[in-house]
Amino acid sequence: MSDILLSSPGMTSSAVHVGVRFPPAGNVAEVAGEVARAERFGFDTAWIADSQLLWRDVWVAMGLAAARTERITLASAVTNLVTRLPSVVASAVNTVAELAPGRVWLGLGTGDSSVKPIGLSPSTRAQLRTGLTEIRRLLDGDPVPAGNREVYLQGAGGRVPVHIAASGPRMVRMAGEVADGVLTLAGISPETVAKTVAAVREGASGRAMPVVTAGAFCALTDDVERDARVLKPICLHMATIGAQDFLRLAGIELPPPPPVPDVYPDMVHAVDWEDAITLASRYVSDEAAVRFAQTFCLFGTADEIVEQAQHAVDAGATGFYLRHVGNYTLPSELITDFGEQVLPRLQRLVPRVAA
Repeated sequence: MSDILLSSPGMTSSAVHVGVRFPPAGNVAEVAGEVARAERFGFDTAWIADSQLLWRDVWVAMGLAAARTERITLASAVTNLVTRLPSVVASAVNTVAELAPGRVWLGLGTGDSSVKPIGLSPSTRAQLRTGLTEIRRLLDGDPVPAGNREVYLQGAGGRVPVHIAASGPRMVRMAGEVADGVLTLAGISPETVAKTVAAVREGASGRAMPVVTAGAFCALTDDVERDARVLKPICLHMATIGAQDFLRLAGIELPPPPPVPDVYPDMVHAVDWEDAITLASRYVSDEAAVRFAQTFCLFGTADEIVEQAQHAVDAGATGFYLRHVGNYTLPSELITDFGEQVLPRLQRLVPRVAA
């Protein structure tokens, strides 16, 4: 395993998992091949994205990746309980877990790009909690109510770890209460990681602390000022959803701009990223993009990325979810660059003893 021993608050050492996001935009055989390559480099987790209009089916991609790999954990990133009923998700993850015993995670979220483009509303926290309970019962082989009868999952193979994608404090607390892990998409700044960990710990009161995976856009570069422009659509998206306080951590003052209807399907998942950068540049300056990269992302040289990762771990992160900028290409360059230049460095870090 490539788990790396770093420190976390209140612990003498902690195995930090390093995962990569794979948008299955092309042939699933190519996706499985890149997952296998990530495994050879030593990555711990392959997070395979789910959005029925944007990408190939997540469960088919995970199934083929399971057949092509031996060690790497396969995780949905993330599926939802609106377009997929809890019983459908239970059957799907149960099937993949048969192909890759002990190395499947169920990543769950409220919906976003799966539900909004087709006019549906994301799950509420209560709906997510209820659906998760149903999935676990089905995987345990227990009956669940369905109308005026009870049903159960044939061939149930047992539970798999559940990781809930969460950013807001109430969702994070709920995830801390019910999930095995929390996938936060608020970047890797020590301030945001510390706040997330505190909320998870509050929710987890009385039970084992869930894994906290910090999601971050990542690129090895010796010129952040030149390359940070690719992050402008992400920065703009944060402003459109009212995350001004989040942006102020990086010294970015960006009032909510008007909607940008010319981008399909939305600013974060734009098919034409260069067009999205051009439109976002109306609101996001080059300087703001650089600040965003340096505060919330793993952008920089190998030395800088290792330092940023250590700060996030010191704040309580126990894993990383690495994203390249691109929704319709595979993270091939990230796998090579990070696998060759960063993972070995992380593996040599000396664990720190918490005070």
